[in-house]
Amino acid sequence: MAKRKLIATAAMGIEALVAKEVRDLGYTCEIENGRVYIDAEMEDIPRLNLWLRTADRVKLVVAEFKATTFTELFDGVVELPWKDLMPWDARFIVDGRSVKSKLFSIRDCQKITEKAIVDAMQRGYDKPGEWLPKTGAYYPIEVALLKDVATITIDTSGDALHRRGYRELHSQAPLKETMAAAMIQLTNWKPDMPFYDVFTGSGTLAIEAALIGRNIAPGLNREFCSQDWPCVPKKAWYDAINEANDTAEWDKPLKIYGIDLDPRMVKLAKDNAELADVRDAITFVHSDAAALKPKEEYGVIIGNPPYGERLQTEEEIIDLYERIGQQFAKYPGYSVYMLTSYEDFEKAYGRPATKRRKLYNGNIETQYYQYYGLRPKRRSTETFVEGK
Repeated sequence: MAKRKLIATAAMGIEALVAKEVRDLGYTCEIENGRVYIDAEMEDIPRLNLWLRTADRVKLVVAEFKATTFTELFDGVVELPWKDLMPWDARFIVDGRSVKSKLFSIRDCQKITEKAIVDAMQRGYDKPGEWLPKTGAYYPIEVALLKDVATITIDTSGDALHRRGYRELHSQAPLKETMAAAMIQLTNWKPDMPFYDVFTGSGTLAIEAALIGRNIAPGLNREFCSQDWPCVPKKAWYDAINEANDTAEWDKPLKIYGIDLDPRMVKLAKDNAELADVRDAITFVHSDAAALKPKEEYGVIIGNPPYGERLQTEEEIIDLYERIGQQFAKYPGYSVYMLTSYEDFEKAYGRPATKRRKLYNGNIETQYYQYYGLRPKRRSTETFVEGK
């Protein structure tokens, strides 16, 4: 089939990770702020939705054109091949955004775009004046204007990709699955290494590590709205799902530990791991992170600790960071990775990070503090883990 342009949307700061995932799947792409443009075909939509761990959504680009007036917007939309993309009964909605554009009224842009699509569908199906039933497959359409350029897209994912299908309930301050996967990919962890998630909460970091360690496609246990689209061949979905099942290492042993001080969270994390089909890969422990005593000499410690944004006082936060800093320092063979918005984390922790990186946990600006541990000795030499 003909090449199409797709967009994988991403949280600010992790676009490069999304691009690496896209390239690892065999596609070419270009990075922009908050998005990755992908050269692909309609048959590739299933694979991208199933396998992208750090992207928010996969969108099909229908067109991009300049629009400084509502007439230009209408004319640009009405000429697009909507009949080739949607059946007569398509259940479509139009969302909108506008940034630095003459057409700044989002509501009016949505109305114009929807009217143009209705006109195009009536012409394409030779049903002038007839109401579109909108009872069929779901098509989330967006008209996004940036500097007077309109980009018309259809969201192929439906629910955002962080909704893997395993986290029915969550803790008070949940970490999105996509951000958890990004945090893991920014570590030096390999599946043969111990992995300690020391503030496991609902278990997201530990579960994402298990999915990565066993090469399980993150979207395997959920559905996508484009599964019902006639323009995406059913065979492409069957092939992508079969590929994901065939390449998964379902029984691979892993040394993953999820630790939390709250026994309710430990139970919740266990339940979520069961839903994700990785319960046997993770050992969950009711314990204090500051009491951690790893069994192995080398490995990774990772955490999304309380920030003090909503749940704890500053004094409690400082005390916690001091205690984990003192405890983790006893294990120089471990690389430590902590995500927090608390600005004085390094001071409380007791030492400056080897490296830090700005990430957004939802709408909260955070820093990802990275402390590189020692590598296992090789030929009587001892070196530090190289930063990413």
